[in-house]
Amino acid sequence: MANTGSTLMALITGAAIGAGLGMLYAPESGEQTRKKIREESDKAQKNFNKKYKETSSNLSEKAKKARLDFEARLEETLSSASYKADDILSAMESKLEELRKQNAKLQKDTKTEEVKATANKAVV
Repeated sequence: MANTGSTLMALITGAAIGAGLGMLYAPESGEQTRKKIREESDKAQKNFNKKYKETSSNLSEKAKKARLDFEARLEETLSSASYKADDILSAMESKLEELRKQNAKLQKDTKTEEVKATANKAVV
């Protein structure tokens, strides 16, 4: 973008210098000189407008590409995070199931020991 600004500034500066030198060294009458200056300024204005439109178009295209790039990367990141979250949930569910089994076994062992303790008391 800095390059484009420099180019436009050089174009405008060159047009101004050219118009000034043209007036100084013009062998024509004042009316013809003014007509040439008007024509040259119209050309410079058209060139400036053309460069401005090109620059605007390029910037719009680059902004659109950058937005699409960002959206694609965001989608990839979200997808990756989703898969990782699924993996974490799956691992947590497995661990929870394992803990439930251990708890059921501990409860069964506790009941078995209580029954044995009650049976031992009855025998005594």
